[in-house]
Amino acid sequence: MEFLSQVIDVFLHLDKYLTQIISEYGTWTYLILFLVIFVETGLVVMPFLPGDSLLFAAGALAANPANDLNVVLLMGLLFVAAFLGDTLNYTIGDYFGPKVFKRDYRFLKREYLLQTQAFYEKHGGKTIIFARFIPIIRTFAPFVAGVGTMKYSRFISYNIIGGFLWVVAFTIIGYFFGNLPFVKKNFTIVIFAIIFISILPPIIEFIKQKFSKKTVTK
Repeated sequence: MEFLSQVIDVFLHLDKYLTQIISEYGTWTYLILFLVIFVETGLVVMPFLPGDSLLFAAGALAANPANDLNVVLLMGLLFVAAFLGDTLNYTIGDYFGPKVFKRDYRFLKREYLLQTQAFYEKHGGKTIIFARFIPIIRTFAPFVAGVGTMKYSRFISYNIIGGFLWVVAFTIIGYFFGNLPFVKKNFTIVIFAIIFISILPPIIEFIKQKFSKKTVTK
């Protein structure tokens, strides 16, 4: 529980944590952010790490000259991190193969895999792009693709496009809007809003499935 509370605290106060990291580690901040994005997208057991909100917060802090963060360099490095993360995730999925769908694992729920597979069936290869903007599915999508849903030659193009759009979109939004007085004053609320909007599509999909099942039952 203590670990979970710490994770939630980091989510809700990213601006404070990043400001502290920048002041203490300077240019090493680039590496720290790189590793967080890489792990969040590259390890299927780490979907709870900040993604969208971290990019937004990093962009907002890069807009402040006092933080000495170059937004172009930041976007370039985090794009590479996102690309390599999805590539690693795909490789892990390819290694384990279809057997992962047969049962639950300690840090890998079969339910999440099946939900992501259903997402693939609906959206096809564009899932890799769409999934970048949806927490949890973002982490599971490349893994499921590697299990056997998609060839790597096809996966890599979607990986590049999705990673680029995701990193640039949230970083730029943070860069231009993160330092507005209202946003700075209500940063926690903004982070909540980003998280909520990010998870809204799967919530809507879940509700639709529930209603469709009830209709079929009747």
